[in-house]
Amino acid sequence: MTAIDQRLDAAPSAPAGKAPAAAGPALATTPDDMAMLRAAVDLTRDLATARPGIYWPDFLASALVGYAAMALAMLASQGWVVALAGLISALALYRATSFIHELTHIRAGALPGFRFTWNLLIGIPLLFPSFLYEGVHTQHHAKTRYGTIDDPEYLPLALMKPWSLPLFILVAALAPVAFIVRFGVLAPLSLVVPPLRRFIVERYSALSINPDYRRRAPEGDFARMWAWQEAGTSLWSMALIASVPLLGWRPLLTYLAILSVAMVANQLRTLVAHLWENEGETMTVTGQFLDSVNVPPPAPLAALWAPVGLRYHALHHLLPSMPYHALGEAHRRIAQHLGAGSTYDRANYPGMVPLVVRIARSTMVAR
Repeated sequence: MTAIDQRLDAAPSAPAGKAPAAAGPALATTPDDMAMLRAAVDLTRDLATARPGIYWPDFLASALVGYAAMALAMLASQGWVVALAGLISALALYRATSFIHELTHIRAGALPGFRFTWNLLIGIPLLFPSFLYEGVHTQHHAKTRYGTIDDPEYLPLALMKPWSLPLFILVAALAPVAFIVRFGVLAPLSLVVPPLRRFIVERYSALSINPDYRRRAPEGDFARMWAWQEAGTSLWSMALIASVPLLGWRPLLTYLAILSVAMVANQLRTLVAHLWENEGETMTVTGQFLDSVNVPPPAPLAALWAPVGLRYHALHHLLPSMPYHALGEAHRRIAQHLGAGSTYDRANYPGMVPLVVRIARSTMVAR
């Protein structure tokens, strides 16, 4: 039974044929559109199986292209080759990194070895081990947490000051340096300074955007997974720092620049993944959906800035366990069944730029 199935009978429904309101504080009290929620479940039951034959080649090819292009960017002498190779590397590694989102949602046993391989090839080398995301992202999907102060991945960006958006992007641009400091300096020190350890676990062990979020110390099997991932990333970070006297600055700076571009791309994608119009209230499922964003075809660049199914973020909030390769077909079925003007249709947008403009304009409204 899906999360939607469990809530269908308990949620208030919107009048037939009438789409709930989709802006501002009204989102929190938007009645659930039962026809849409039921259609999302009924029309996609046969799509819910993750296919290893798609996951593995996609992930491995993205990693191979990303690292090959990074090596070229480090070794090339012509500026345009460096820039082009760096861009290709950033986009390919961004795609490979985006599989971290799948790790948090795929069913246990669906892809044996995928989590370990992803961490070995991407998570540790790119300072992005999956423990930073696992156990955190699922809280964003909890019905009673989404959009509230307890949601690690939510800020009412559309209701904040105009300077908050540039700062939001700047944080991502500087993140690679911060990760090296976190893993290569602070993590080793925290082994002998317990208060520092508690501080790092609470404040710097989650890929969250909510500055008030505090993470609990891990337990059991997850604590063991956390330990080896953090140890590996710490050793890699210290090796990066030690590489400068041996190899000079260029390899490290090229590596950091490529990571920075990839993280800025992800932050821009995050910026337009939601409308960010909730002020901390608990929301209905439909309210959460309408505060989220789909950018379906024909938007030509969405596959680059929102890879691995992330262009269907609103649909993902309806069907969080749906594998990324099935989201396009799920979207087609639901959109065709419900039609233009439906609640489902109202979460679809043409591209990134109109969404950025909408959010930016909202920040400029006096409150």
